[in-house]
Amino acid sequence: MNKLTYNFSVLLTLITISLPAFAEESLVVYSGRSDNFIKPVLNAFTQSTGIKVIIHAGKSTGLLNKLRQEGDRSSADLFLSNDAGTLQKGTEFDLFSVLPDNIKSQIPDNFRAADNTWVGLSARARVLVVNKKSSAANSVSSIFDLANPQWKGRLGITNSTNESYIAGTTVYMLVAGKNKTGDWLKGMKNNVEGKVFNKHSKIVKAVASGKLDVGLVNHYYIYRHLAKHPDAPIKLVMPDQAKDGIGVAWNVAGIAIVKHSKKRQLAEKLIEFLISNSGQKQFAEVNLEYPTRKGIAASPKVPAVDSFKVADVPMTRLGTHRSATIDLIESVGMP
Repeated sequence: MNKLTYNFSVLLTLITISLPAFAEESLVVYSGRSDNFIKPVLNAFTQSTGIKVIIHAGKSTGLLNKLRQEGDRSSADLFLSNDAGTLQKGTEFDLFSVLPDNIKSQIPDNFRAADNTWVGLSARARVLVVNKKSSAANSVSSIFDLANPQWKGRLGITNSTNESYIAGTTVYMLVAGKNKTGDWLKGMKNNVEGKVFNKHSKIVKAVASGKLDVGLVNHYYIYRHLAKHPDAPIKLVMPDQAKDGIGVAWNVAGIAIVKHSKKRQLAEKLIEFLISNSGQKQFAEVNLEYPTRKGIAASPKVPAVDSFKVADVPMTRLGTHRSATIDLIESVGMP
């Protein structure tokens, strides 16, 4: 079993929002999202409805496998992931219930499972963060430029187990082909010289400090850094926007109701809140992510969704092609 396959051992952090787990009106959520991205909107849900939310936090892949192990013994009511690929794997494993029409009808087809067992809540773009003082970095326009030897020791990427890293690589493989994507991975491996990051925020910080010239990150980390350090010499570059460019790799965080949940009505109520105007605006304004519900605007701080080209890859394919992506990453030996 390779290092990226589903792992049966996962360290969970139990975070209780408001009252204890035995409260009658409560929900248990297995969450692969960082607390700072999901707790504000879950707290708002509790304040609005009085329903307590208990988060079991961990890695999305580990939590998904925990659900498989537990079966009908699981205490989980919902599964929340930072990655569409992991959600789609849950669908393939038959872990989720089909969502009602009033939920699925509000989210575009591209942002939910074909059988409506999960829906995307917020979207993000894979972008480049560059140091504005680096003239060479300011000429970068494509993801594939990162394989250029000129970036040896000057490039920041996460470790290859990162969900966004895997999802982005899947998009590039599907659009540009396995050979080109494999060469890109090999070039980046040489450039980082075994030094990778465990967090996108650390990449942004390293680029801002001048230790690196360019990094591959999710878009909102750049704006979060600038909010704290408005004079930081960094900017966002939307890659692959030329006429023949593949477009930006897109991914969504999303949610599903666990098949064996005994609190389906409460679980539906939580999802309804998360895709409501109020919930979606929190993802946009607090997290600086792109809302998935039609008609909800993104924050004016981020590029308008219609101002850049997105790679034409439905979110479900991030799951159906996940194993092939992992095999490619493993064959290159990415750190």
